[in-house]
Amino acid sequence: MLYITGHSSLTLFILVILSLFFRACLNTGVRAVMERWRGRVALVTGASVGIGAAIAVELARLGMKVVGCARDVGKIQKLAAECQSAGHSGVLVPFKCDLTNEEEILSMFAAIKEQHRGVDVCINNAGLAHPEPLLSGKTSGWKNMMDVNVFGLSICAREAYQSMKERHVDDGHIININSECGHHVIPLADVHFYTATKFAVTALTEGLRQELRAENTHIRATSISPSLVKTEFPLRLYSNNPDIKARAFSAYKPLEAKDVVNAVIYVLGAPPHVLIGEVQMLATEQKS
Repeated sequence: MLYITGHSSLTLFILVILSLFFRACLNTGVRAVMERWRGRVALVTGASVGIGAAIAVELARLGMKVVGCARDVGKIQKLAAECQSAGHSGVLVPFKCDLTNEEEILSMFAAIKEQHRGVDVCINNAGLAHPEPLLSGKTSGWKNMMDVNVFGLSICAREAYQSMKERHVDDGHIININSECGHHVIPLADVHFYTATKFAVTALTEGLRQELRAENTHIRATSISPSLVKTEFPLRLYSNNPDIKARAFSAYKPLEAKDVVNAVIYVLGAPPHVLIGEVQMLATEQKS
């Protein structure tokens, strides 16, 4: 047992050394469980900001070849340069893709096949919400949410599986970044349609699991469902309502992007015989 008292320079030095030691141990443990993914290819959708950007950078740090896609590819190019400057053992490859356009998705998978052989891990992170209630919302907003949150996700999952099957990859992983809204309906009209798309993601992930089992493959499907995360997502949702936007994170300490990243690493690092089908994440201070 080590007891440290006082506030001397030596005490601070010891604390710093201990902090670095424990951090090194943690990083070593993470790298160990992720070793089998080193050099393999991950697709991360919606990788320009928030959760997607954090996932893409961490996978590159752990040695994966990460294709990060988004409509705003400039932000991913900046992240890729930062990964290179940091000396990450993997690489982040920016790819411009509009997930509402099936032709662009198919072209992206064709490019990944040509340049990197195919996808081993598909992380469907891209998602959006519009404040369009069921009684007064615009059909165009509903369609846009369906196109990205449901159809785009499903197309990417399908193409990722076909890529794995074609190359006889039997240990791939499809991870859908879902939401707390995919499990119960929050009494907030602005997100009711968004909630419906996330309920769909819950069903689609379980459907994937069943179909993968029927194909007698060990490819895994996982849904990760966080509650409120401190990213640009809720701020964009209420971009036209400054009052609500200002209070977005005031009720309690929300989750952070790195918390979701840790969940992704957890499910990817599980032994091949273990399927973590669903991860639900709530903020500790959250009441409901």
